[in-house]
Parts: sequence; structure tokens; C-alpha cells
Amino acid sequence: MTLSVFHRAAEVVSAVSPERTADAVLRDFLRKKPGISRPDARLISQALFAYYRWVKWLDPSQPLEDQISKAVDLTNDFQKNPGGFSDQELARAIPGWVSKELTVTPQWLRSLQGEPTLWLRARREYAEQIPSRLSYARPGTLPCSIYSKGKDDLFRTPEFHEGKFELQDISSQAVSLICAPQPGQTWWDACAGEGGKTLHFSDLMQNKGLIWATDKAEWRLKQLKVRAARAHCFNYRAKLWQDTGKPPTKTLFDGVLLDAPCTGTGTWQRNPHARWTVTENDVLELAQLQKTLLSCAAASVKKEGRLIYAVCTLTQKETAGVADFFDKTHPEFMPCEFDNPFQLQNKQSRLLLWPQDVNGNGMFIAAWKRQSALDY
Repeated sequence: MTLSVFHRAAEVVSAVSPERTADAVLRDFLRKKPGISRPDARLISQALFAYYRWVKWLDPSQPLEDQISKAVDLTNDFQKNPGGFSDQELARAIPGWVSKELTVTPQWLRSLQGEPTLWLRARREYAEQIPSRLSYARPGTLPCSIYSKGKDDLFRTPEFHEGKFELQDISSQAVSLICAPQPGQTWWDACAGEGGKTLHFSDLMQNKGLIWATDKAEWRLKQLKVRAARAHCFNYRAKLWQDTGKPPTKTLFDGVLLDAPCTGTGTWQRNPHARWTVTENDVLELAQLQKTLLSCAAASVKKEGRLIYAVCTLTQKETAGVADFFDKTHPEFMPCEFDNPFQLQNKQSRLLLWPQDVNGNGMFIAAWKRQSALDY
């Protein structure tokens, strides 16, 4: 990497604040600097995230450019010889409070310090074609999943513009497979975001049936509209929903997915800056919100319908804690077993995916089936 890359990465770091995350500042920075080539933009991004991944190894008295250069060196050293870093050293990779909220293992810490894998999901009819059309792409462990080791700009490929694949983490793909929406059914993707799982649902449903996709951010739903048009997804309806109070429609669904807001500890390999912004208080506040949202989502599940709870975090309070609370407060629902997509025929009603095991984001999934009808 050149000095100009370190200098530009330092500009981004200097603009980061509690109100502005590193990835948001980076996007804004690159948008305002159209002269930066895509290869250089990639290097700036790598240097930026290396800084936050290794920040506790750096000397804050040194110039920021030097710290970022050192972080890149540490990244290279770790890639070449991960055993050169002891388990005790790697404890610096996360804040001290984390060990009180989840099980911290050397394996998880080592996964956090590695470079994340880039995962794609091909539409069913193109699953066999895409790996051969993209350089350094290989089929993944789940149906239609693909991992890319190349440096090509995938957003510029004709296959992307033709809607033949989407960028989607492997654990996110697993959630959709666990939901297993069927053609002709009606589903609610309650916190749809930009629509990764909505599009996957549509593909699994063969564009038949209906998906309600809701989110509290209008800009995310606008992005979903763009992605859906590219992917030829037409069996969805998008609507703003503020995540609280009553459901967005009186419709009763065959299935509801609540991919709830969370602390995102499962994404800390991909988003290392978040390690230093999330607090213990965030865990408590979000766990309470998750319980509220789950109860709200449950009201829209028809008899014999399924409710799926998913969060890309690993803390006990946001995962098993929320599921335990729901079990106690909603006797009309019973845990519903599903296949672990990574280990077929291993049935369970709760699943905790660790990054080091699936080579993707950490994720918790729980499922229930409604046994009795609503009271009204």
C-alpha cells in the first residue's frame, strides 16, 4: 500500500465519531472523491478496517498514518502466521465487557482477526453457471451459495446487472433456508432492511405467493425496490413499519421472520469498528426491544404458522434470553424443529452459528409454530 492510501484512510478515521460509523464515513468519503480508482478505494477500505481490527496493538502517540500502516503489517503477519499471536494477545481484539455477555473462545477471537469471506447467492436457475463466470468463485456449502476470493468488482459484472446473483452472507442465507417459504404462501419479513432475505424468499417461492417486506427506514425500502427489479422479484409488497405497536396489516401469515435489530457482535469480523461502539447497555436495551418486537410479530402468525427469530449477535441476553422469554410468555406457540442447513438431519429449534464454524457472520435462529388460534 502507498502512503496516499494510509493518508486517505487516516482522513476517514479522523471523521469517525459515535454518531458516524466507519463504514458510513468511508462511503461518504469515496462519494466525494470520484477521482479515487476502485482498486485504491478497496485498499483504503482494507487499511481502514485493519486499523479498527488491530487498534489495541497500536501506539496512539504515533501519527495516525503510521498506526494504520502498522495495522496493515499486523494483518499481513496474522495471515501468514496466525500461530504467531498467542491466545492471551488476541484477547485485546474485543472490549473487556464482552466476556460477561457471551462465551469468548480463542477460536472466535482468531476468526475476528482474519479477513472476512465474500459470499454470494445465485438465483436458483443460475447456481451452476455463476461460479464459472466469475474469477476465483467457488460453490459454497449451502444451495446456491458461492464464495469469492477474487478482487474483481462484482458490481460491474454483467451477471450482477442481470440479477443473476446477490451479495449475501452465508449465515443470512441459512436463515432463509430455515424459514423455507413455499410457493403460494404468504410471509412477512418484518425487519427487511435492504431486502436480502426478501429476495431469497422470492427465489425459494418461485415468485409465487406474497411477501410483506417492512422496515422503519424508507431509504432501505427504496434500495429493496432497486434490488428487486434487478432480481426480477415481483411477489412482494414493501411498507414502512416503525418496529413497535401493532403489525402493519391485519393479514395472518403462514410465516413471519423477525430479523431483529441487535448489537451485531456476530458481524465483528466484517465490521471491526462496531467492537468499540457497542456497550453493555446496548445489549440490555436491544434485548428488551427484541422481546417487544417478537411479541408483536407473533400476533400475525396464523394457526399452524411459523415464527422465526434471527439476530446476527452472540450475546446470551439477545439470543437464548429472548427465546426463553418468549417460551414463558407465549404458551400458544411451541418450539418448532428445523434442519441445520450446515448439518442436514441435525434437527433443533434453536441454532447458534459461530463465525469460525461457518466462515460467515455469527447468527442465532429460533423457530416456533402456533398451536392455537388467536383470541379475537
